[in-house]
Amino acid sequence: YVLSALILQNCFLKSTFFRNFAGRMEWTERKQDEQVLLNAGIRVTAVRLLIWRQLRHGFKDAFSLADLEAVLPTVDRSTLFRTLTTLSEAHLLHDIDDGSGAQKYCVCHVDDTRHCHGHVHLTCRRCHRTFCLTNVQIPPVLLPAGFKPDETEYVVKGVCAACQAAASCV
Repeated sequence: YVLSALILQNCFLKSTFFRNFAGRMEWTERKQDEQVLLNAGIRVTAVRLLIWRQLRHGFKDAFSLADLEAVLPTVDRSTLFRTLTTLSEAHLLHDIDDGSGAQKYCVCHVDDTRHCHGHVHLTCRRCHRTFCLTNVQIPPVLLPAGFKPDETEYVVKGVCAACQAAASCV
């Protein structure tokens, strides 16, 4: 019975219906990504769309320019940097200074640009990954009278669960 189900599933995945369905989903997703750029006031070009789609669908955590270069090696470094700057200025990305010396970025939730502000980040000192804790707000800080902050960074540094687990296996 299990073998029959696996064979049927394999046939379905190879079927024209599935390929057409998957193609329509891809087209819809692409159109949504184009609309996000347009809504942010960004002129859509093939390269910008390629980069935005990689950022939005390809990275789960924070990433650097070097990370983006590694997954899009055919796109010029200056084009990647200019596009990151454009997306950041449009509040589709937020910048993270995690103290590593490399600027990191994270994709803002398109339906809630508040994601870009006021939350805590975690940085692992071993693997150097940075994670957004979007559900943990930066705690209020009592500032001296007359001081007006422009931005607030809150980065907690330590060792992530994956690195702790890897260390315990050694």
